[in-house]
Amino acid sequence: MRMDANTEAPPRSPAGPASADLPDLPALVDRLGALGDETRMRILLVLDRGELNVSELADALQLTPSSVSRHLRTLQAAGWVQVRSEGTARVYRLALPKRGAARELWHSVRASAARSEVARTDAERAARVLAERRERSRAFFRTEGGRWDQLRSELFGARSTLLPLVGLLDRSWVVGDLGCGTGAFSEVLAPAVERVEAVDREPQMLAAARERLAGHGNVAYHAADLETVPLESGSLDAAFLVLVLHLVPEPAAVLAEAARLLAPGGRLVVCDMRPHDREQYRTEMGHLWTGFEPGQLLGWMEEAGLAFPALTPLAPEPGARGPLLFVASARRRVPAGRARS
Repeated sequence: MRMDANTEAPPRSPAGPASADLPDLPALVDRLGALGDETRMRILLVLDRGELNVSELADALQLTPSSVSRHLRTLQAAGWVQVRSEGTARVYRLALPKRGAARELWHSVRASAARSEVARTDAERAARVLAERRERSRAFFRTEGGRWDQLRSELFGARSTLLPLVGLLDRSWVVGDLGCGTGAFSEVLAPAVERVEAVDREPQMLAAARERLAGHGNVAYHAADLETVPLESGSLDAAFLVLVLHLVPEPAAVLAEAARLLAPGGRLVVCDMRPHDREQYRTEMGHLWTGFEPGQLLGWMEEAGLAFPALTPLAPEPGARGPLLFVASARRRVPAGRARS
């Protein structure tokens, strides 16, 4: 058929699917080639059951570790396995893409290979190896479970059970450590938030906090009484008063100032002592209050304009010799019709 100059040529049919949809043929050939060995196929079938190190694979397959390592290198180069370090050991697992030709290839080959007698035998041994691993962990806790708290404290520190609570903080928050002392609590907060405003009335305490927190560039220091903190109203997303309220003459005024500093919806957290009879603390450590009754503290929070006040008695820490503690919290009210961003 003749076309003149004004006639558009019909669109050409594409030669095939878009290149983005085509499998990487050389890589697929490499993967296929790696499967062309019985031992490597057995290794992959076992790893399909879970992660194993070289010794465990050798045990399950009744092979030498050196032979297993040699085949693992080939499988890793072809993309069939991934490896991670676990102490001094290297642990291997089956590596499959979520979709694509390689995944389809594996499912096709596995369906047939897994039915062989040697594969079934390998699977039994692998199940035993995995069961022994679980049993080692269970045996440890059966024999050492009674001293697990002590071991955990020795390994990770006495605060290890509480540190996960830091994950409840938002990284975009500005947080106030009101009565920061030497910066022990600011040190916990600083890695988890955008900025910590550390406030204390004693210059010596702030100097110690600066030294302690020298590695954290997101801590600001303020020498001030807690009744008159030099920060803008609504500038904090959260504020903490940790074992400080019993040291101030007017706790209600401190709570009101903390409420002023909070943004709408921001939370105030107070940790302090329950009522006790240790009058010597007044002369020995300058305590002005011998603990707080729940109703007294929650009442002050409500008077400060804070919403949803709540108080929880804390269980005593083993070995602790001081009075029992509580934690209380409340929120700055959100004006009607205004949602907190």
